[in-house]
Amino acid sequence: MKYIVILGDGMADYPLDRFNGLTALGFANTPNFDYIAANGTLGLARTIPEELPPGSDTANMSVLGYDPRKYYSGRSPFEAASLGVDLSPEDVSFRCNLVTLSEDDQYQAKTMTDYCSGEISTAEAGELIKEVSRRMATEAISFYRGFNYRHLMVWHGAKGNWDLTPPHDISGKVIGPYLPRGNGSHVIRSMMEESYQFLQKHPVNLERVKRGLNPANSIWIWGAGKKPLLPTFAQKYGLTGAVISAVDLIKGIGLYAGLEVLEVEGATGNIDTNYEGKREAALSAVLNGNDFVYIHIEAPDECAHRFEHENKVKAIELIDQLVAGPLLDRLRQSGEEFSILLVTDHATPLSLGTHTHDPVPFAIYRSTDCQSKPGIAFTEQHAAGTGLIFEEGFRLMDYFLKAQQ
Repeated sequence: MKYIVILGDGMADYPLDRFNGLTALGFANTPNFDYIAANGTLGLARTIPEELPPGSDTANMSVLGYDPRKYYSGRSPFEAASLGVDLSPEDVSFRCNLVTLSEDDQYQAKTMTDYCSGEISTAEAGELIKEVSRRMATEAISFYRGFNYRHLMVWHGAKGNWDLTPPHDISGKVIGPYLPRGNGSHVIRSMMEESYQFLQKHPVNLERVKRGLNPANSIWIWGAGKKPLLPTFAQKYGLTGAVISAVDLIKGIGLYAGLEVLEVEGATGNIDTNYEGKREAALSAVLNGNDFVYIHIEAPDECAHRFEHENKVKAIELIDQLVAGPLLDRLRQSGEEFSILLVTDHATPLSLGTHTHDPVPFAIYRSTDCQSKPGIAFTEQHAAGTGLIFEEGFRLMDYFLKAQQ
């Protein structure tokens, strides 16, 4: 049996008037998603425990079968792994975003104009992070370039109890109430404030402003964590596997799980990502030796964070059209027995622009056990109507791989 997970990040949502009272999933044209739901098992999974932050880190850990209450130690260590940064037990890593803040005089009075600095290119961001490192790195604090606006800070021997806010949670809000708090937070806050003083004048940003683009005029530090200890996916399930994503976080979770990380040219994490390339990499993985592949597609989440209603629907439709449909066809043609888990990690409602703890829909299709249920669609409403719910979302993977038990 071959096992394929198709995960559309942040696809779940709330009903909206502009979608005729439907969610983005319900409004989108998704015949392949609906086929999987109508011919398989449909239900809900609570991927994020109420006591943990509703992030892609905790949610994707759950979907992969890891109880985040047991294994979660923070977001950024997974991104460190993806960047090849080996953390020691004394290291604390932090996500270091490049963001666009408004030009108000007082730092705390500024507004989070753009959490991703207009999707700044990795090349431009690299120049800015190099300047951040030159000015602010110490023997204990190091900065590492990541991808686009997502970067890393590591603080050796850090001591503190931080209350740090993800920048995508405060789009359009004044940042004062969300600046770092807690013991040790003054160091982080002072670096953020200092970064604005020189980044706003950096040639990269001056050129971006000339071109009508948002400048990456401040760093925003969040997502603190220490190196986690996870059993490998092979140890848990006895399967070889791979992960496909444009996002360092997901690659890092895969690496800690002992999964092979497959790089796909043109994978961006946005609506313009290389859907076909991800699909072909997944097919190659499972048809040439791997038992399991995890396809993560970030686009719906990014669109929701930016309140891009039409683009979120379009991203969902592209996953259906370019990933789910062709995968079904090609796997049938291969003659292999296969199971597909179609799922989202968390809800990112367009009305909020951030993640929530709501349970999310999943559908499992097995080539060996087709159960036709006409009229069923892959939506939050239909999933809730089945009455099947995994209150501990990490148990969904056990259920999906039940043939291995």
